[in-house]
Amino acid sequence: MTTTRLEAFSDGVFAIAITLLVIELRPPEVERGSELAGALWDLWPGYFAYLVSFVTIGVMWLNHHRIFTQVRAVDGPLLLLNLHLLLWVALIPFPTAVVADYLAEGGDGARTALVLYSVVFLLAGVAFGLLFGWITRDARLLERPPPAEVVRSARLRFMFGQAVYLTAIVVSLIAPVVALALHGAMAVYYAFDQATVPVGA
Repeated sequence: MTTTRLEAFSDGVFAIAITLLVIELRPPEVERGSELAGALWDLWPGYFAYLVSFVTIGVMWLNHHRIFTQVRAVDGPLLLLNLHLLLWVALIPFPTAVVADYLAEGGDGARTALVLYSVVFLLAGVAFGLLFGWITRDARLLERPPPAEVVRSARLRFMFGQAVYLTAIVVSLIAPVVALALHGAMAVYYAFDQATVPVGA
């Protein structure tokens, strides 16, 4: 099986997930005598969560695309692992909306929201790592397999990401805003660290 249908379906899921994020950015309800500017500022958790989730999904799509430009054939396990990744990608708008609703309130609500958010991102990261691991385990699916040391380096980078997401879960219980910032930092890291998915290098 070629990658055409898999990539088309995956691109659709990524596009829908990234579009659904903006639906949660609703206009504020302004009471009589209140300022719209202040009400818009009060929505900062929604803007922050939207930005982090948008960049993360975008970077995942970018790296997914970079991987599959080198894949020449698709087998059954690869289809299932790709669906497993898309399961978590499609879910990201939900914890994003929860964070947008509860982060500003602080307390248990904010902590629970960020734990949920961090767990979903951790599971998405694990799913991406499993997909990458299956694709690069041998030369059967690739046009031009990368050297073994390059694959090992990339897998270490995936492990680093999972460690940061685990850390974010713990930090969520203490400082939810910092935990969300950690997610943003990881999105930037994977956006600019082009060696993360060095298939064909």
